[in-house]
Amino acid sequence: MLACVPVAIRPALPADVEALARLAALTFPLACPPGSTAQDQQEFIDTVLSPARFADYVEDPQRVVLVAQLGPESDDELVGYTMLVAGDPTDDDVRAALTIAPTIELSKCYVHPDHHGAGTATALMERSLDEGRARAARGMWLGVNQLNARARRFYERHGFGVVGVKHFQVGGRLEDDYVLERAL
Repeated sequence: MLACVPVAIRPALPADVEALARLAALTFPLACPPGSTAQDQQEFIDTVLSPARFADYVEDPQRVVLVAQLGPESDDELVGYTMLVAGDPTDDDVRAALTIAPTIELSKCYVHPDHHGAGTATALMERSLDEGRARAARGMWLGVNQLNARARRFYERHGFGVVGVKHFQVGGRLEDDYVLERAL
């Protein structure tokens, strides 16, 4: 395990969108199941994790995008990010599974692989939980691929538990996710 490396956690700025898209393109495939193809992953990256989409996410008042960087200066390297989405879930399976309202989604939680085990994900999670509370959510939920045991263990350590299942589209492939939830 790496030694804990101090990071600064802050809201993303419009100037971060290119770095966010690069980080997302690097980290998203790490969370995909073994059967996921590079082509499907790239289609998802191009349509959901592009600089243009991150520009929209950063400006969206229903979203909170947080970044972790190695130092306090805005030009320091981004090493992780989370995205929260306020409001009721649009997925029927998710709505049926959740038990706490109002809720907020932890839509994305990714850390550069060179910083796994260094405390970055925990710092991002703690700040994300605080942001959810600040938006008056009583619960937080997320979807995680059923084959991503490492991510599930991380979320369970932070109080999330499986409450249901849903599907997640990656390119032309429909993946199976668990729906996890926790009280805030």
